[in-house]
Amino acid sequence: MQKLLLYIIPAISLLSSCKTSKVPGGSNEPPVRYSQEVHLKNVRQLTFGGDNAEAYWSFDDKKLIFQATNKIWGADCDQIFMFDLSKWEKGKTPPKISTGLGRTTCSYFMPDGKSMVYASTHEGNAACPHNPERRTDGKYVWPVYADFDIYHADLQGNIIKKLTNQPGYDAEATVSPKGDKIVFTSLRSGDMELYTMNLDGSGVKQITSGLGYDGGAFFSPDGSKIIFRASRPKSPEEVKEYQDLSSRKAWFNLQTWSFICAMPMARV
Repeated sequence: MQKLLLYIIPAISLLSSCKTSKVPGGSNEPPVRYSQEVHLKNVRQLTFGGDNAEAYWSFDDKKLIFQATNKIWGADCDQIFMFDLSKWEKGKTPPKISTGLGRTTCSYFMPDGKSMVYASTHEGNAACPHNPERRTDGKYVWPVYADFDIYHADLQGNIIKKLTNQPGYDAEATVSPKGDKIVFTSLRSGDMELYTMNLDGSGVKQITSGLGYDGGAFFSPDGSKIIFRASRPKSPEEVKEYQDLSSRKAWFNLQTWSFICAMPMARV
C-alpha cells in the first residue's frame, strides 16, 4: 500500500501508514508528536511558512509535488513546487516547476515521473487573480476561476501541451496508475462534474451528473475505480446557497459535502 500524505495549511507533513516512510535526506528533524495522536506515526514536517497544499507522490514514491504561496520562494499566489526527498533540507527553497505566472492548483505526476499535469490561470491573466474575502460565518470559501485550464508540463516549468480548452473551470486532475486516463473536474456543463480524458486531452467523457459539486477524484491503484467527494444539495435553502455561490464562482464546504463515492471505470 502506498504511503499516505497529510497536507494541511500552512505546513505539509509526511506520515506513514502500512509501511515506514523514508526520512527525507538531510533531515535532522524529529518526528512531530502529539500526546493525543494514537493513529499516526513517523510524522515529519516538510514545509515551514507560507501556504502549502495538495501534495502528491510520484509513482516511484521518491518525489512530492505540491502548490504553495510563499513570497520567500517567489510565489505571491499558488505555484507548483517539487521535493526530491533524497535531497530535502530544512530551509532550502524547492524548485518551482510551474511557469510562475497566474495561479496554479492541483498538480499530479505523470506515470513516467518526468512530467506532470496541473491547472493554471496564466493564459487568462499573468497576474495573481483576486482572492475572495473570508466569510463572517466562518465557512471556508475557495474561488473557482474560469481561467483555470489543465496543462501537461515537464518538471522544468515548460508547457508540453494544453489539455483543456473549454470555457469555465477545468482543474483537479489526477492520473490513473495504468497510465491511460486522467480524471478532472469541470464547470463546462454549468455544474461541477467529473470527466475523464486520455493523457493527450482527447476522448473527453462526462461521468457524473446531478446538481452539486463533484471533485477531488482519484483512481484506485489498479485503475479500475474512481473515488471522489460530492455534494447533493436537497433542501430549497441548500440549493439556493449552492446556486448563489456558483453564480459568483466561489464554493465552500457545505454540510452536505459528505459523500465519498466509488465508481467502477467499467461503467464509465
